[in-house]
Amino acid sequence: MVSPWGPPRAKPTDMTTPGPLLPPYGVVVGVLLHLIVYLVAVLYRDDNKIKKQDAPALCDLHCCKDGPIRNGLIGQKPPSINPDRLKDFGEEDYLNGDVKTWEMKIMSRNEELFKDGLSHITQSSSRTSLSSCNKLIRFEDISAAAFKIQCSVQKTPCMYSRLSKQYGVDIYLKKEFLQYTGSVKERGVIYLLTSLPQDQQRKGVIVASDNNFSMAVAYHASELRIPVFVIMSTSTSPARVKMCREYGAMVISYGTTAKDSQTHARRLAQENGYLYLEEEDSAVYLSGLGTVGLEVYEQVPKLDAVIFPAGGHCGLLAGSAAALKHLNPHISVIGVESESFPVLQQSLKAGHPIEDQACSNHHFYGDVSGLCFGSNSLQLTGKLVDKVVAVREEDILISMLRLLEYERATVDAEGAIGLAAVVAGKLPELKGKRVAVVICSGNLELHLLQQCIARALTLDNRVCRFSLVLSDCPGDVSKLLEVLAREEVRVLDIKQERTFVTSELFTVEVTCTVETRDKIHTAQLRNALLERYPTAVWTER
Repeated sequence: MVSPWGPPRAKPTDMTTPGPLLPPYGVVVGVLLHLIVYLVAVLYRDDNKIKKQDAPALCDLHCCKDGPIRNGLIGQKPPSINPDRLKDFGEEDYLNGDVKTWEMKIMSRNEELFKDGLSHITQSSSRTSLSSCNKLIRFEDISAAAFKIQCSVQKTPCMYSRLSKQYGVDIYLKKEFLQYTGSVKERGVIYLLTSLPQDQQRKGVIVASDNNFSMAVAYHASELRIPVFVIMSTSTSPARVKMCREYGAMVISYGTTAKDSQTHARRLAQENGYLYLEEEDSAVYLSGLGTVGLEVYEQVPKLDAVIFPAGGHCGLLAGSAAALKHLNPHISVIGVESESFPVLQQSLKAGHPIEDQACSNHHFYGDVSGLCFGSNSLQLTGKLVDKVVAVREEDILISMLRLLEYERATVDAEGAIGLAAVVAGKLPELKGKRVAVVICSGNLELHLLQQCIARALTLDNRVCRFSLVLSDCPGDVSKLLEVLAREEVRVLDIKQERTFVTSELFTVEVTCTVETRDKIHTAQLRNALLERYPTAVWTER
């Protein structure tokens, strides 16, 4: 009989049947986890030891917009020099083959450790840090400065100029006027500010001038969150005061002269603990300026010569010469200064900085007419610079005009003085050679710009003025204008004088100011007018 519950089920297999002797699955997993945790702990401990031994120096890391990036080579390398400590190194430390540094760990619970370390550094470096400011800078100092300031200043272009064909020289213009404050002084200032101790950065700095150095200090100190005060005389142009305040500085107007402002700034610095900064030839400042030479050498291959502005403040010339001569001793380094203020040439001839040299307070000249501010830069210039030439004021104005027309660059006298040596033909030995010219500054005030361009056009024989006497009859002036139209000149101004005329009665003296294309066009116009009006008188420039 078939069971209603279906066929009978098979008997279950006996689980106690003896089989292979293996450990349970959970035990195996636990052992493996313990082993993995142990290996990870060992590897982590070894990695920490390696990192502590091979910790990168501060100068191996540089900041950029995307965060810290390791800047190093694969494999072992000698320990790098921290740019912050360059001022504490003496020359004898390098000669002995060792660089002595001190490291200290600051803990909130133990202030004595910080005091002991600080006193040790002060006693050990007091004789070297003060003397190192007056020693010649080295290529290592400039390289360290370039590494440290690379994220704070622009790497300006050094471009081939259209002026090359006109003067027979392959001209490359290093456009330092494109820096944020319009001056190359930013390079030295940012390196100077970042090298200050942190306690001094918290207290603040103070300057007393209205030049490019003060503008650079105002901007970069504000960017570094350093309190900055600028003392300016009451004669400073409102535009410079406004710009300095926009950079973030506290501007105080005091005194009628620059000397009054400097005296007041020193007193405020002494009373409040500020650091009084002035443009000097310290090793730190010159190293920052010398980075221009590094960039020019990198940007223009096979250089024959580099032209720099000189004058009393020759830090750019001295610092860049140190870099260029180290990289290639065959590159000619040339400085250019004004004939009206040959401060550098006088100082080199005397063998020491000239202090009683007359200088101009006019803003047109800027630092070109300043006094020679130190023996360090003067010694570097005498040792490394091949030639120093002087140019006239007229050559500077024409150079400003050429840069505006051909390069669309609005620069001041300090920025145009280097090219002025080429424009004036002061360097005939550079014909056919590859030459870099540093255009270091572009801070020209608007009212000066108009005057400079008008004067430069006159010097370049492109704006001329003449006067002639016509009969006071209808149509005579129109005939004169027809002659000017045939010669394709542009009439800028025309005046008629009938009262104060020394010639015969019923005549009119007509004075015309016209613009021509060039010197040749001006000569053609003059010949045409003299042929038609023999009594025409040309106003000499």
